Amino acid sequence: MVTSGAVDIAAAVRASELDPVRPTEDALARIETADGAVGAFRRVRAAEALAEAKALRDRSDLRELPLAGVPVAVKDVVSVTGESVEWGSRATDHAPAGGDHEVVARLRAAGAVIVGLTRVPELCIWPMSDTPEGIARNPRQPSYVAGGSSGGSAAAVAAGLVPIAHGTDGLGSIRLPSAICGVVGIKPGRGVVAESSDPQWFGMSAHGAIATTAADAALLLGVLAERPDLRTPRDPGRLRVAVSTQVPLTHAPVPGPMRDAVRRAGVRLGAAGHRVVAATPAYGAAALGLLTRWFAGPAEQADDFGVDPALLQPRTRTHVRIGNAVRRAGLVREDSAREWTRRAEAFFADHDVLVTPTLAAKPPKARNWHERSCLANAAPSIRLAGFAGLWNLAGFPAMSVPAGHFADGLPIGVHLVAAPGGEATLLALAAQLEETTWMQ
Repeated sequence: MVTSGAVDIAAAVRASELDPVRPTEDALARIETADGAVGAFRRVRAAEALAEAKALRDRSDLRELPLAGVPVAVKDVVSVTGESVEWGSRATDHAPAGGDHEVVARLRAAGAVIVGLTRVPELCIWPMSDTPEGIARNPRQPSYVAGGSSGGSAAAVAAGLVPIAHGTDGLGSIRLPSAICGVVGIKPGRGVVAESSDPQWFGMSAHGAIATTAADAALLLGVLAERPDLRTPRDPGRLRVAVSTQVPLTHAPVPGPMRDAVRRAGVRLGAAGHRVVAATPAYGAAALGLLTRWFAGPAEQADDFGVDPALLQPRTRTHVRIGNAVRRAGLVREDSAREWTRRAEAFFADHDVLVTPTLAAKPPKARNWHERSCLANAAPSIRLAGFAGLWNLAGFPAMSVPAGHFADGLPIGVHLVAAPGGEATLLALAAQLEETTWMQ
């Protein structure tokens, strides 16, 4: 496991107590030893990362870099100079990128070292991150998936291969794998991590952070967002906290250990001085509008990428075909998003934070899901993600924090949601929860 987190590594490098090359060497050694079993990385940049780490020694601003010498994994959806961006697919353009995406440039400017690109499912559609080249497994319980679509990033952090990792979240793609793997994952609100290109999936996708602690997640998010005020969790003050375990739309039963984790979180937050009540947003049928975007978003991406449909995996080919039908029928409607956002805003007029389970069901077992049909993939995906996606539709910040385990060792996460601008509140509350053993 990682012997120290991103905050500690960067502080030691800035103070000249640690050679900036050493953390990268250690990370690469761990990857070489363990990733054959974990499957977190699509590409490990061993030589390139060492060269980048050595170059840090000569930076005149080394003592000011917030991520000085910290090895970071990047999700395989953004360009890194000299590397292909594959999106988990053999159908995408595999030509090396001529430059860095904005978030990668921000990581480098902050002193981070890009050690590799993490595994994702094809076009980031599924919460199971496997490809013909490998399966991203849950390091805490390897018989289960690592989640998705940022499954490789969550697995890399949970396995201790890197202290922090970049992810993206369009329908829970940071929070779902973070809960499954037992790590911290935060999706900021819409526009907090700015980029020059249009966000994917009708503006629902956001860049965010995965880490083992709230402090490390805050540091990474602050760099990605170019917001120094987010880099360190602060006292959250006294908050109005709503607690709910009701699954939107379906009202499906939530496994008992997940409900218990939310109850324990509520008790802990009440003991910390927050006002805690049972309350559920008026979800209505907003999840139906989300479903149309889940199909139409990847279909739009396939067009943008210019992929040959024949080269897509069977599950993806069917998903894209359905998405194209949804687009032709005009079923992606802004009024559904506006109505849900209005109801969400009304809920948060009375509450500062909503606490729910992160997952609505236990995750599926690890296997070659890419070889199975679209329906076989869609059923567990929809069951799993009931709590997560609506906050992408509204553009609200949300995060998952570790909250114990099932009897078989599978981690459990609780989900924290706030109104726009609430990223600092979520990080502060997560840090407060970490201070006790409430999750046991």
